[in-house]
Amino acid sequence: MNFKNKVAIVTGGASGFGAAIARQLSKSGANVMVADLNAEGGQSMVAELVASGAQADSVLCDVALEKDYRKMVDLTLSKWGTLDIVVNNAGTTHRNKPALQVTEDEFDRVYRVNLKSIYWSAQCVIPYFVDQGRGVIVNVASTTGVRPGPGLTWYSGSKAAMINLTKGLALEFARSGLRINAVNPMIGETPMMADFMGMEDTPANREKFLARIPLGRFTQSQDVASAVAFLASDEASFLTGVCLDVDGGRNI
Repeated sequence: MNFKNKVAIVTGGASGFGAAIARQLSKSGANVMVADLNAEGGQSMVAELVASGAQADSVLCDVALEKDYRKMVDLTLSKWGTLDIVVNNAGTTHRNKPALQVTEDEFDRVYRVNLKSIYWSAQCVIPYFVDQGRGVIVNVASTTGVRPGPGLTWYSGSKAAMINLTKGLALEFARSGLRINAVNPMIGETPMMADFMGMEDTPANREKFLARIPLGRFTQSQDVASAVAFLASDEASFLTGVCLDVDGGRNI
C-alpha cells in the first residue's frame, strides 16, 4: 500500500489503535495529522514519526466540538494543501457494568464522543471531499456494534449507530467519489482495556475474555492499523460501506 503524497488525519492518534494507525499510514508514505485531547501525547507521536523520516503534525482536538473538528481540518489543509484520508478513531466507553447502573453523564459522554464526532466529520470533511471529487473516511467502530457485549449495552449502541451511519453516508456520497468504511475491533490491549472488562486487568481476568475469541488472542493495535490502511488504500478502491470485523472470529 502506497500513501505517498497523501494526507491523513487520525483522531485519537496519540495512543492505542490511533497511534498504530498513524504509524502505519506514515510508514506507507502519508503525511499525518495526529489529533488528540492529550496534547503532550500527540506531540510525542509526531516526534516519533518525524524521527522516522515522515511528515507529521499534531493538534489538540475534542472531536465532539465543531470548532475543534473544523480547526483540525483547517490546520491540515493549511499545512499540506490537501486532505485525502480521515480516520475517526477517537472514542470512549463507560465501564463494563449493568445497563441500569450507567449514569446519564456516562451515557452522554459516550454518545457525544463516539457519535457527535461522526456528525462533525461529515459536516467538516465531506463537503471538501465532494468538491475535490474524492476522499476516504474510515471509522473505528467495534464488534459490539454487531454483537453486543455483556455489560456494554450503551457503548454497543453507540457503535451500532456508527456502523449504520458509515453505511448510510457511504451510500449517499458514493456517486460523489467518496468511500466511507469502518473497522470493528474486538477488545484490544489499549488503555481502555480494564473499562471494557469491568474488572482489574489481570492474566486471570484476561483469560475469561480470551475464551470468546476463536483465534485465541486479543485484537492488537497493528491488526486494526493494517485493516484501516487497507480500507484507506487504492487497493480497496471498490469497497465502500464495508464494516470489517477485526475480531479473531468473535462475530462468527
